[in-house]
This record gives sequence, C-alpha cells and structure tokens, in this order.
Amino acid sequence: MAMALNRLLAFVCLLVSTTLVMADNRTDFDYKLGQGDAIRIVVFQNPDLTLDTRVSESGSITYPLIGTVQIGGLTIEAAEKQIAKGLKDGGFVQQPQVNIVLVQVRGNQISVLGQVNRPGRFPLETSNTRLSDALAMAGGIAPTGGDTIIITGIREGKAFRREIDFTAIYIASENQNDIPVTAGDVIYIHRAPMYYIYGEAQRSGSYRIERNMTVQQALAQGGGMTMRGTEYRIRIHRRGTDGKITKLSPDMAEPILADDVIYVRESLF
Repeated sequence: MAMALNRLLAFVCLLVSTTLVMADNRTDFDYKLGQGDAIRIVVFQNPDLTLDTRVSESGSITYPLIGTVQIGGLTIEAAEKQIAKGLKDGGFVQQPQVNIVLVQVRGNQISVLGQVNRPGRFPLETSNTRLSDALAMAGGIAPTGGDTIIITGIREGKAFRREIDFTAIYIASENQNDIPVTAGDVIYIHRAPMYYIYGEAQRSGSYRIERNMTVQQALAQGGGMTMRGTEYRIRIHRRGTDGKITKLSPDMAEPILADDVIYVRESLF
C-alpha cells in the first residue's frame, strides 16, 4: 500500500512539474493559428473528444458537441480557452482541460522573393517576427541583391506597400524601419543597380554600384585604366528620364548612377 502511494505521489509530482515546464515554454510561444494549420485537440480524461483537424479557410474548425469554433488568428492558449468555454457552457464537461498540439504549420506564412539565397514561403512562428528575421529565414540577401526591400501586404484591411533601405537600419540606426511582418506579406529584393565599363580599362564588364560610389571608385573596381587610357578622355553614356542617351565628360568625384556606361578612351599621345 505504501509503495503504491509513493508511486502515486511521484506521478503527481512529475505531472505538476511537466505542466509547469509546458506553461513556462508557452510564455514565449505566441504563434497565431491560421488557415491550413493541422492541430490535435486533447481533453484531459475525455479521450472521445480527441480530434485531429485542420483550420479552414475561414479560420474555423468543427468540434464534437459544440460545433463550429472560430480559432483562426488566436494563439494556441487562447484557442484552448475558447474550446474549453464551449464545452463548459454547453454542460458537456464540468472542468475541461484542453490541450492543442500544432502538428503542421501551413497558415500565417510570408513569401520572400527576388535576390535572396533561399527564396520561398516561410511560417511565422511568433507574432513579433520582423523584417530582419524574415530575411534571415531566407538565408539573407544574395550578393546580387540591392539594399532596397519592397514589402507588400494588408494592414488594417487596406493594401500596404513600403520600400525600405535595409542597410540604413544598421548603418544609420533606423531601427524603426525593421518593421513587423504579418501573414500574407510578400518581401521582394530587386537586383542591385549595375554600371558597365569598357575601353581602356583593365577589367571591362558589369559591376554592382556600391553606396555613394563615384566615377573614380567605379574605375578602381574595374582595375583602373590601362597604360593607354587617360581620365581626361573618359565618357559616360547615361540614359535620361526621357529614354535618350547623353554623353558626359564626368568629374572623377561625380556619383555613378544605375546603368551608366563608362567608356575609357585611348590617350592621343
């Protein structure tokens, strides 16, 4: 008898400690259920009420005894309380202890597209996921990606679009631009602006325009001029807003613009 009592006490202690650990872990787990999420619902001491289901497109599930329950957009803890309330208010279970296990995440996803290392769709596991977190999930911006990020989605029922200089978040401490992302957001990173160099340059070709790059820095990135080249005969072919090409004789400190074509001509002497 004493041995059985000790085993019972040990089991109760284990159950209490496990419950406390689960509650402590849940403090930071504020994932909100979304359409397509697969869940398992268990009610303590009521195995007939165990249910494996998916959240519908409308954010609801159909649960035994209480019918349709709207849980889309709720945290797991809030959804458990919602089901427990339905069971109690209906007089089906006096003190229902409901536990929801997230089996598969399909709702609350964002898309990261363009010049990133791993483009695709990613689940939002917490409600405070920020733009930098989303890019980290996609493996970061690829070497060919630009500094500007375009994010589109829905905010307060209205279409939302914003262009963000991602580098400035860290260089200029513009932390307010590391905005939270929400389900359905699409994050797009366009290809970095390029310039082109040919003629009497060591390495003709196309190159990425770095922040605040000048003509002199652009030439240096191309290996500089050959022995036959001269900076006094450098020309830039630049497309204007009207689509026409203009030939310029630039100052070496002049900034390079997207799609500029630098032509290093041969010295006359």
